[in-house]
Amino acid sequence: MKRLALCLLLIAATLVPAQAARLISQLSNDSVEITSSFDGERMNFFGQIAPDAGADARTLVGPFHVIVVVLGPTQNRVAREMTNNFGIWSNTGQVEFDNFPSYFHVLSSGKLTEITDITTLTTNYILPESHTLAANSTDWWNGAIYGQQLVRLMTQEGLFGVQENGVNFLSDNFYSARLTLPSNAPPGPYIALTYVFKDGAVIARKSEGFAVRKIGFERFLALSAVQQPFLYGLVCVILALFTGWLGGVLFRR
Repeated sequence: MKRLALCLLLIAATLVPAQAARLISQLSNDSVEITSSFDGERMNFFGQIAPDAGADARTLVGPFHVIVVVLGPTQNRVAREMTNNFGIWSNTGQVEFDNFPSYFHVLSSGKLTEITDITTLTTNYILPESHTLAANSTDWWNGAIYGQQLVRLMTQEGLFGVQENGVNFLSDNFYSARLTLPSNAPPGPYIALTYVFKDGAVIARKSEGFAVRKIGFERFLALSAVQQPFLYGLVCVILALFTGWLGGVLFRR
């Protein structure tokens, strides 16, 4: 019985974090407005690592690492493979991914694999490839291949990215990070997930939300396309015909 009690105490000691910590963080702005001249927006993240409420210690001893994950609105996305058959390009395969982020960016204070292990990075959806695991495919190999290519395409569009030097510590317990949202950032709700690591383990985390929304004439067009698609399409056709006719008249002269 004594050995059993000792084993239980040892297991409990490994489950309890060495230092109870809490994260005090803030975003520079909670709303990003998209207009016709929108060319991107700079976001700043600030935070302080402090002892948990009720802890005896007044300060925490590092070193610490911080990872900030910014997620855009999720959607079901399909990755397709195009094949050239006798000069004709056609879809020969596809894989659908559920709740795939339309925007994903990671800021960290060091190399991800040096901060913690791959299992922790994957289970917390910190790696871009983590989001390709929810593939609607019985063939896991195809899901992995298509998911890798989808991440590559999203990275080329500037919608996915990893900055392993994106978080800077201004002191032992205070950090800052900077992220520039691209001009093609999808509108919708965003969430910033911040993780504090020590010795490879998560000792504190926090989530904060902000919104990217269209305003003015851009918002009117977006709402019209969703709420009145037939009228929106009809107006687009009329404008295209009028523009073509006007161009023909001008060049004729």
